Amino acid sequence: MELTTSKKIKSYLERVYGECKHCPDSLAFAANQACIDFSHDKAFDLFKLLTENRPIPTLHTHSYSFNTATGRQIIQSMRNYYFEAE
Repeated sequence: MELTTSKKIKSYLERVYGECKHCPDSLAFAANQACIDFSHDKAFDLFKLLTENRPIPTLHTHSYSFNTATGRQIIQSMRNYYFEAE
């Protein structure tokens, strides 16, 4: 299992979007917790699901480009973890 860091998240957001408007520590916490909860191998994939709605085929998060129930559950869990950490 590969967890992510707030430094990696902040660097990615600044490189792709030019700035980081959200708390990178809370985003890292949310991605790492969801990674553990849903037994996924990379927390950064979950971060990209939350921020960019990128599909994760192994977790079946999308069907025909729409979020599945599993995808919505993962996103909601990450939102809860994010606000819990803030």
